[in-house]
Amino acid sequence: MNVYKTEQIRNVVLLGHGGAGKTSLAEAMAYLTGITNRLGNVADGNTVCDFDKEEIKRKFSISAAMLPIEWNGCKINVLDTPGYFDFVGEAEEAASVADAAVIVVSAKDGIQVGTQKAWDLCDKNNLPRMFYLTGMDNEAANYDDVLAQLTDRFGTKIVPLNVPIRDGGKLVGYASVASQTAAMFGDKDKETACDVPADMAGDIESYHGTLMESVAESSEEFMDRFFGGDEFTAEEIAEALAINVNDVSTVPVSFGSSTQVKGVARLLNDIVAIMPSPDKRQISGTNAKTGEAFEANYDPNKEKTAYVWKTMVDPFIGKYSFIKVCSGTLKSDDMMYIMDKQLEQKIGKLYVLTGNKPAEVPTLAAGDIGALAKLTEVSTGFSLATKATQVAYEKAELSIPYTYKRYKALKKGEEDKIAQSLARLTWEDHTVRVVQDSANRQSLLYGMGEQHLDIIVSKLKERYKVDIELTAPKIAFRETIRKNSDVEGKYKKQTGGHGQYGHVKMRFEPSADTSKAYEFAIAVVGGTVPKNYYPAVEKGLSESVLKGPLAAYPVVGVKATLYDGSYHPVDSSEQAFKSATRMAFKDGFLKAGPVLLEPIVSLKVTVPDKFTGDVMGDLNKRRGRVLGMNPVKSGVTCVEAEVPEMELYGYGTTLRSMTGGAGNFAFDFARYEQAPADVQEKQIKARADQLVSEEE
Repeated sequence: MNVYKTEQIRNVVLLGHGGAGKTSLAEAMAYLTGITNRLGNVADGNTVCDFDKEEIKRKFSISAAMLPIEWNGCKINVLDTPGYFDFVGEAEEAASVADAAVIVVSAKDGIQVGTQKAWDLCDKNNLPRMFYLTGMDNEAANYDDVLAQLTDRFGTKIVPLNVPIRDGGKLVGYASVASQTAAMFGDKDKETACDVPADMAGDIESYHGTLMESVAESSEEFMDRFFGGDEFTAEEIAEALAINVNDVSTVPVSFGSSTQVKGVARLLNDIVAIMPSPDKRQISGTNAKTGEAFEANYDPNKEKTAYVWKTMVDPFIGKYSFIKVCSGTLKSDDMMYIMDKQLEQKIGKLYVLTGNKPAEVPTLAAGDIGALAKLTEVSTGFSLATKATQVAYEKAELSIPYTYKRYKALKKGEEDKIAQSLARLTWEDHTVRVVQDSANRQSLLYGMGEQHLDIIVSKLKERYKVDIELTAPKIAFRETIRKNSDVEGKYKKQTGGHGQYGHVKMRFEPSADTSKAYEFAIAVVGGTVPKNYYPAVEKGLSESVLKGPLAAYPVVGVKATLYDGSYHPVDSSEQAFKSATRMAFKDGFLKAGPVLLEPIVSLKVTVPDKFTGDVMGDLNKRRGRVLGMNPVKSGVTCVEAEVPEMELYGYGTTLRSMTGGAGNFAFDFARYEQAPADVQEKQIKARADQLVSEEE
């Protein structure tokens, strides 16, 4: 691949609803530009961008993939992203380094939930964008209806660039809104000029007027010329569109057929002509030495800096760290300072990847996207700079996973191998999290949804040859008391020689602080229990609260007071007093009105207004308390509630089904509350065996 300057580069992310045709569009681009000599398709599992075995098996994208294209003297780095919501982290990472977006919409299905999410992601990253209606070869495709939907949803900034010409339900050509001319599609990028069909002339004239108004608004000079009746040249129209697209005052609409490779060449032309190069965008980091902002702005003349936006770990080709050069020009074997590790390292060779196929390049200019191989110290979100100018960039903000399950090894002895394999998967996907819940003796696997977790299990088996089982997680119940008790514990054992003797009298009562397991007070008078045994008594307490006598859950909120007891000058020992304390604790706890506490979470559910009633009804079924509803933006509301954590298992799937994928949720631990009697009874019965065994 040729070496390109910053102004010759376009970084474009493909976004949209799952199944809208993003990967098929990328494949058509690859075929059109000669990267492949045959047109692959998702159904056959032979596309450039869906190369992972899971993607081929499931026939949809799971990871973001890169497709560097050479077109009209420019390099277009196409970033193909998954549309399914479980893999939103991949789209978020790609959008964080893109300079523009093409939102792909099915011309048959129109606006879907993923279309709105793509728009919102563009807003979040301040990305210039355009819409591309795909599947126009389908007889059910309706360009006018979808254009009307886009205008209704996103406003008058929607401006069509081309209008399809159809004959007998088939896509045969297009009419250009800017030039008010028409052409028939030929093979690949070939076209044959023709007249604008008479029945389309009125629409083209109307669209042309809207486009010219948009062009006129790009400058005062153009506005004066527009009102003066002047016509704009093709170059002036492209120049004005580029300005308006960059500030998102105009969002163009184009169309095509990926399976027939029609309209794809025009899309590439538009990307080159009106989408911004990196030098039209801004990025700044922080100089770690001075604390001042470093305005990188993809300037090739500034110090070398880069940001690692994605990691790919392939069992066959190894680890690749995808980077975007934020300033300067990177060269092979440059010494770079890894900011997050405070470590200087030679970066080795530079690559660009087409799918999973690396090609070595000598340099990467500011604004370009490439990859570094086998940098074990580098991870997603890291910043690279020079030791002299240490610049750190803000990490991309990714969605937080809230769907989780407990996992276990299916074969004993594979726990370490599973841990290592999961660590590799988390290098690639930062929306995967592994949590060791020591309090409940369980390992938890977090993901963006049920499907996400299933694919992790499948990847572990396919790539790393280890099997895990996913089950419902144990909920972190707690035990406490509501009353007072006064008990004694006596441990006495005689087996010949020195015996064992420990005797304590203790009072137990609820403490005011349930954030602590226990409070220990001493009110011994007259030395009935020598001071040197006080630590042993507290040790017995600290061990007892780890596993309560009601249902073997950890204990909280108990105050224990040692006020009396006795000892034997020969037979007493620390071990004996610790055992006596444990006996007293069990007896005293069970006599002091023991109860189970369940964790309550603060839940926020963000949904379109039309779903708020369904959401609140469902939360009521889950023993939730709705606290309020707050408008987020036009047509979207955040429902705030408090819900028992145990009732949220599977909530992500329910919410997605209820809202068609439009709803999001997040939660944080709020506090513990006494569980209802039926819940307590069920938990105590289910965990009866835990009271006599430390192992599950």
